[in-house]
Amino acid sequence: MAGNQALNANRFVGQRPDLGITNHGSDWYYTVCSMMGLTSLAAMALAFRRPQTHRLFHYLVAAITTVAFVAYFAMGSNLGQLPILVQWVRPRSRWVRAAGTREIFYARYIDWVITTPLLLLTLLLTAGVPTPTILATLLAAVFMVVCGLIGALTQTRYKWGFWAFGVAALFFIAYELLIDARRHANVLGGAPRKTFMMCASWLLLLWFLYPIAWGLSEGGNVIHPDSEAIFYGILDVLSKIVFSAMLLWGHRNTTPRHLGRNIREPDLNGEKYQAGDGVSEAGAASNISGSTAGAGHPTAPPVRV
Repeated sequence: MAGNQALNANRFVGQRPDLGITNHGSDWYYTVCSMMGLTSLAAMALAFRRPQTHRLFHYLVAAITTVAFVAYFAMGSNLGQLPILVQWVRPRSRWVRAAGTREIFYARYIDWVITTPLLLLTLLLTAGVPTPTILATLLAAVFMVVCGLIGALTQTRYKWGFWAFGVAALFFIAYELLIDARRHANVLGGAPRKTFMMCASWLLLLWFLYPIAWGLSEGGNVIHPDSEAIFYGILDVLSKIVFSAMLLWGHRNTTPRHLGRNIREPDLNGEKYQAGDGVSEAGAASNISGSTAGAGHPTAPPVRV
């Protein structure tokens, strides 16, 4: 049989919803899946053209798009989903009809709970933000995604409480990027500052569209799951693939030292750090553990890893 047979092949896997994706939605998910996979391969190919100490952002980009690749493969195969009773049936809608249950892809949230902190990490590292602030911001990102998942799986109006909690976390993340991280990026100046401002503005603009997509799909049952796939898919392409291209282009001439970090190559000559090389063992241990105040800041001693 020709064409996409994923929905037919997996029709008996788990419970089926009254309202789910069609072959059009499945085709779109597979298209985004292919784009994510190609981006991962491109990021790794570019990584191997750079010194080993300069590959951090390439590896992070590859991790982000690889996780998204797997999630979109699952969604294109109509797997990683649950039928959830909708709060509003909307029998007069030509888009969702009188469906009692709607398809909710928990695979999408597994993707987001991994990739959202990684996307943030690329920005916070670019700005030279201290480790405690990085950890707090990443935890807020995880909290935001978990609230979205719980809300999507909730069948009553209480889902909007979780939506509000997630949006509050998004505003905290926006504050950290626009105020705190920007202040650190201004200290770094040059290419890191320019890259941070460009990528952070782009990502925040897109992230504030996600609560709208959620409200129209999992939350309010306004649009069809195929339209949901297109909405989320476009946002993910822009916030992962396009963002990654902007990030790697901005860091094309950036070294770890430009970001206040010193990632050293393995010592091939067997030479070891001694107390007289300018960094005491206690100081090195302090820097590695992140306990030094302002670690990662350009005015702090470089961290040796």
